[in-house]
Amino acid sequence: MPDAQKMFERITLPRDAGLPVSLCNVSKTYRTGFGLPVHALNLVSLRVPSGQALAITGPSGSGKSTLLHLVGAMDTPDEGSITVGELELARLQERERAAFRSQIGFVFQRFHLLPALTALDNVAAPLLPLKVGFDKQQRARELLAAVGLSGRERDLPSHLSGGEQQRVAIARALVNSPGLLFADEPTGDLDSRTGAKVMGALLELRSKRGLTLLIATHDAGLASRCDRVIELLDGQIVSDSEG
Repeated sequence: MPDAQKMFERITLPRDAGLPVSLCNVSKTYRTGFGLPVHALNLVSLRVPSGQALAITGPSGSGKSTLLHLVGAMDTPDEGSITVGELELARLQERERAAFRSQIGFVFQRFHLLPALTALDNVAAPLLPLKVGFDKQQRARELLAAVGLSGRERDLPSHLSGGEQQRVAIARALVNSPGLLFADEPTGDLDSRTGAKVMGALLELRSKRGLTLLIATHDAGLASRCDRVIELLDGQIVSDSEG
């Protein structure tokens, strides 16, 4: 059995169910090119129940992306603990962290589609190193249909609009039936009308699948469509309210 498959089976998360997230006194400091400290997060504590859509708002540099990167195991905190489901991320080895990341979904401002692959193959790409009990291509087709791109399976990214490319990215993020989905400024490169449609598709899919969604956004209108909105400022939560 390939190493990736073994690690995937060791770090197993529930499928098609929202995963709760908990942060306790999490801090993260970076250094500038001049060696000066930048406190991206400062003793942040947060609980996100299973299935909640949480919008994370705040100005640039407030810590939004850092929070997503830490919960998504793309970075590690300097102090504090982060738990997703029953997994405490600090206890995972690097290869286990990679296996964890393969079971959650990410949608970014930049679509990060592979230009030489069709929409269908872009969606199916995360499944390539894994042995699964379903037809990978069929799963990709179903997800493209779910985001309104039925009939566009063979199109290259260069033949798709920005909104369509982001829909492909959303389908790709859901291809492994994650219980936790991250979206970092997913509409930042889109005009307001297209962004609203993409956000609508994202929230609809999240609701149908019962996923936990953490979305970082500058757009107050989009944030208000989530169940809950927190605001970060200088690495700390300054407000927490229902959407």
